[in-house]
Amino acid sequence: MSIDLSKDGSSFVHHVFFYLKNPDNASAAEQLIDGLKKLTQVPTIQYYHIGLPAPTDRDVILGDYSISWLCLFKNLEEEEIYQSHPIHLKFIEECAHLWEKVEVFDSI
Repeated sequence: MSIDLSKDGSSFVHHVFFYLKNPDNASAAEQLIDGLKKLTQVPTIQYYHIGLPAPTDRDVILGDYSISWLCLFKNLEEEEIYQSHPIHLKFIEECAHLWEKVEVFDSI
């Protein structure tokens, strides 16, 4: 997938950091990743990445999260469609019990 990351504000980046209740539980991580893979079916997502903390060692890097979810949209309106899409709502319903905290960074 590709997207034009233009500088005119017409792209929207949504980056979510999940902190699992049980970060050492491989089954919980797998469940969350499976849920995120289902989210990729939301049609307004132009690009996505499911990630784990990188093995980097610099003071400025925050690596205490369990799993990250990065997705790009054409604009804010398409991200808002994603937020209320049934697939996204089902993901929250099925996976919210897995995390203790979520941090979201949106940018244009």
